[in-house]
Amino acid sequence: MNKYQVTVNFTVEGNFMSHVPAHRAYINALILKGVIDQYAISAERGQGWITMNARNKRDIVKYLEKSPLYQYFQLEIDDLMVFDGKAMRFPRLVLN
Repeated sequence: MNKYQVTVNFTVEGNFMSHVPAHRAYINALILKGVIDQYAISAERGQGWITMNARNKRDIVKYLEKSPLYQYFQLEIDDLMVFDGKAMRFPRLVLN
């Protein structure tokens, strides 16, 4: 499996907001399956970032095209060489 950073650009127009609950349910399912590591949307609601696991970029598109919001998306997909951070580390031990 490779790790990808997906930048999603979108505009809130038409029936966009009516699709958000189904989209969130789909994203949550992908998080639980381990396909998505991180999901973030900017406060300005025009851009988002998703860190995903897949074999290739085509698989990333296959996952995201099943989103009810896909018709509003413009995707930029980058293959990551390094992905590290606090969440990737062992939990801190707290001795009482």
